[in-house]
Amino acid sequence: MRFEGTSAYVATDDLKVAVNAAIALERPLLVKGEPGTGKTVLAIEIAKALGAPLLEWHIKSTTKAIQGLYEYDAVTRLRDSQLGDQRVKDIRNYIKRGKLWDAFVADERPVLLIDEIDKADIEFPNDLLQELDRMEFFVYETGETIQARRRPIVVITSNNEKELPDAFLRRCFFHYIRFPDADTMRAIIEVHFPGIKHRLVAEALRLFYEIRDVPGMKKKPSTSELLDWLKLLMVEDISADTLRERDPKKLIPPLHGALIKNEQDVHLFERLAFMSRRESR
Repeated sequence: MRFEGTSAYVATDDLKVAVNAAIALERPLLVKGEPGTGKTVLAIEIAKALGAPLLEWHIKSTTKAIQGLYEYDAVTRLRDSQLGDQRVKDIRNYIKRGKLWDAFVADERPVLLIDEIDKADIEFPNDLLQELDRMEFFVYETGETIQARRRPIVVITSNNEKELPDAFLRRCFFHYIRFPDADTMRAIIEVHFPGIKHRLVAEALRLFYEIRDVPGMKKKPSTSELLDWLKLLMVEDISADTLRERDPKKLIPPLHGALIKNEQDVHLFERLAFMSRRESR
């Protein structure tokens, strides 16, 4: 099993090395990077490239580690017992399997995505240490141990909202997705918009990277936001000449709502535009 990227996902050489190293070591791949750099999509594309089933566990602030293993619905069982339902005789009827359980018993070696692990409570990663290390867990209600038939390929993403415990990091293979340079970004754009005008891409990229370089920006635009912006530029038929006329360090770019997602940053560009107009008088 080797990952070499796909026609829909531009993977850099160091990212390919990281994915294949994690597969060879049978360790979870912990992927960090700016939001919008393709961390979540990576797991989807690994599954496509390897022809493996994909299981997705999207973490929220309220998610508990036990939910990835299983959940026991005691309330429903109590209600059914009061109603005389015969299902109460088998406790398994009230156990809902989690994503890890599904991954452990899958017929084929699956790709398991644990998305945005840093959204959960700080103890969440620690609560999964043993399960991810030994690839097994115990179901107290039934007294059975669930063991992985084959170790799933585990991809864990993080936006660095919280520091992850050292014990958890030790069990992972780590990779940081650096923000794409201009050449890599052109390749990404070509994948999403085949045959797009090169002059438009050149001017859009110039604007995009200069916007990211503006001092004081609270949220820099990401790859996914650049793709949204390019789509709007084509829909609205905005030419490369129109983009060239604007100085991104002084004026708000056209359709800026696709790139600038924070009122503080909008005000920053408005102040720069005001200063530019005043200086030009």
